Amino acid sequence: MNVGLIQYNPVWEDKSQNQEKINSLLENISAGQIDLLLFPEMTLTGFTMNAVKYGEPILGESFKFFSSLSVKLNTNIIAGVIESEDEKYFNSVIHIDRKGNFIRKFQKIHLFGYSSEDKHYLRGNNPVITEVDDWKTGLSICYDLRFPELYRHYAKSRVQLIIVAANWPNERIEHWKLLLRARAIENQCFVIGVNRIGNDPKLFYPGFSSAIDPIGKEIFTSTDEGIFVFNINKEETDEVRNRLPFLKDIILL
Repeated sequence: MNVGLIQYNPVWEDKSQNQEKINSLLENISAGQIDLLLFPEMTLTGFTMNAVKYGEPILGESFKFFSSLSVKLNTNIIAGVIESEDEKYFNSVIHIDRKGNFIRKFQKIHLFGYSSEDKHYLRGNNPVITEVDDWKTGLSICYDLRFPELYRHYAKSRVQLIIVAANWPNERIEHWKLLLRARAIENQCFVIGVNRIGNDPKLFYPGFSSAIDPIGKEIFTSTDEGIFVFNINKEETDEVRNRLPFLKDIILL
């Protein structure tokens, strides 16, 4: 599967400018070149706590933008949105298929109390596994990465790929790097973390979006802005799990 990953510096709380910026980053990508296109947490706004102003229905403006992009590029998309539902707000990611159809959403389970995210958003309650073409894929967002219990659920369900959409700041970037590798090693699957770069009003984000293989080897990372394309092979997950059948020994206490 060819994966495209967008690591960029979003304009703070400006969906229109960020749509233009994404279109510019993708101008040299042709239809069918990528099977799965990934974006950071809260893709079009940055990590804002202004949920009331920027929240929208799951099939709202942001969905329509990403849906049209998926059709244009003939690709699956996983992107971050601020979801509103009956005056409740969630930090979510959505999966859109190659035909622009909404497939699944994941609502962030672990809210970052250190920045008062839990004061502005409600947490999700459920792990979400989606099918990206024929890849069984577990979804997660940023701070979820610190809590391995979610990912053990995905391992028990034998996902082949885990996605982590994030806005992970520079101060704790070494945690990001180590935790991505740990989640890949302990669950014996590909893990792709997609982070932003640049500054918001409070923090600096260095990127280090990364792809880790099922034995914990880094196959891609970058601190630059752009779209990065690489290939992952589902058979590698099967081979590692068959050769080192550690997952059968999991005991969830």
